[in-house]
Amino acid sequence: MTAELPLDPAVVAEARRLAAKAAQPVVDIARSHTTVSVERATLRLAGLTGADPDGIPWVNRLADAVQEQVGIEHGIALPVFHALKDFPDLERLAHAAAAGGVRFALPTGGDKQTARARAQAAVLHGFDRIDQSRSRRDALVAEIGDPPQRPWIYLIVATGDIYEDIPQAQAAAKAGADVIAVIRSTGQSLLDYVPEGATREGFAGTYATGENFRLMRAALDETSREVGRYIRLTNYASGLCMPEIAALAGMHRLDMMLNDSMYGILFRDINPIRTFVDQRFSRQVHARAGIIINTGEDNYLTTADAVDAAHTVTVSQLLNERFAHEAGLPDPLLGLGHAFEINPEVPESFRLELAHALLARQLFPDAPLKWMPPTKHMTGDVFRGNLLDGFFNLAGVMTGQSILLVGMMTEAVVTPWLSDRDIALQNVRYVLSACAGLAEDFYPPKDGFIANRANQVLGEAVDLLGRIVDDGLLNAIADGTFGIMKRPADGGRGLDGVAKRAEDYWNPAAAILDGDHA
Repeated sequence: MTAELPLDPAVVAEARRLAAKAAQPVVDIARSHTTVSVERATLRLAGLTGADPDGIPWVNRLADAVQEQVGIEHGIALPVFHALKDFPDLERLAHAAAAGGVRFALPTGGDKQTARARAQAAVLHGFDRIDQSRSRRDALVAEIGDPPQRPWIYLIVATGDIYEDIPQAQAAAKAGADVIAVIRSTGQSLLDYVPEGATREGFAGTYATGENFRLMRAALDETSREVGRYIRLTNYASGLCMPEIAALAGMHRLDMMLNDSMYGILFRDINPIRTFVDQRFSRQVHARAGIIINTGEDNYLTTADAVDAAHTVTVSQLLNERFAHEAGLPDPLLGLGHAFEINPEVPESFRLELAHALLARQLFPDAPLKWMPPTKHMTGDVFRGNLLDGFFNLAGVMTGQSILLVGMMTEAVVTPWLSDRDIALQNVRYVLSACAGLAEDFYPPKDGFIANRANQVLGEAVDLLGRIVDDGLLNAIADGTFGIMKRPADGGRGLDGVAKRAEDYWNPAAAILDGDHA
């Protein structure tokens, strides 16, 4: 139970109407294009794994060969499964294709029907793995139990070495963390391939790979039984390989994935078209897998002022909601993001934070909102930082947030030590224990500062959405509307991996996700 702000239902409805109208042209683009990563994700679902001696995955080798010979605009499944008739499995085909020993072609007639049936059967095995993983999660939650309180405590682990991450993650869970996020190695979002196997060489993070997912999930299952609550695992489905990482996450039973519709565009300079096509497919996979996505609106406030740009966070949340719903993600899987990033020197900063947090909570009552700690204004003063984190934790409890990322007093100083995490978790545990039911008693006046600020932000969001509808979302992104980053639709990384679908385009994974098995 949280406080009710006096929001005008007509204004809220108008905001959602405008968000849907602004999103639709981008949805149309996503539905009418494909990317190399979407096609590679399909091969992963069909069971192709492994890498060549140089570490380049076989899915890349095979997809590149098809792209070079017949393009990807028809989908690569039919050329691949037509050629497979001469090989025992996909890996042998990929070996031969990488050596230039395969001529790919679009099959016709009976050959087309045979290839189509083979491709669909293979991809369905991948979706069976995803479905089994989802059922296994449900069974474990029923057996072991969920954390007894909300918000869930979310903590980041990032050593670069999966074998070091595992004991740190287990220790964090025993100290109170409910969600473990294994942050990715710096720069992985810009790699147009997913590394294979267990990795030990990440920088400021650990590579997202299928084997790393498997190892960490197995370790956290052990710890879940030990602590008596199911510990959720998070990673990042973003960057140039968003669809592939989503597929791997679904098959290896990750529970949450960072997946924002615009983060890669704004903060990694990935082409907007590439990103929107990839994010739609990845969100469809997440919906099938029952994975909660976390969006990245908090990042806008690290580059733009958190007071002046508050309405852009609300606009992005509404757009993320629309894109998620269109891809089949229901509200309980929609972990919209926001953050505690107002300069603490601003008068009434805490009241402003409460207004913004309550606005998000009320606009999206069924979404597991992810509330991010102060980072931009951390100075290296660890005492002041711990106090700010305490205020952040308090705001999260007062406004009924769902997922609380643990703030670190050493933010902007060093990568946190284990002792830093212990102190930060003590802070969270104290606030959650001392203020557990405070949301029931917190009722800001309907004509007071908090209510008026929330209505102001909502009104500014509606105005901005109206302008985006007039100008187009792609133009708004190019103009620097979000996070003051200007990203034109014809720029950025990965555009060469995008293709407009041909009239005969067919992808068995996309067809299954769209509900079209014909």
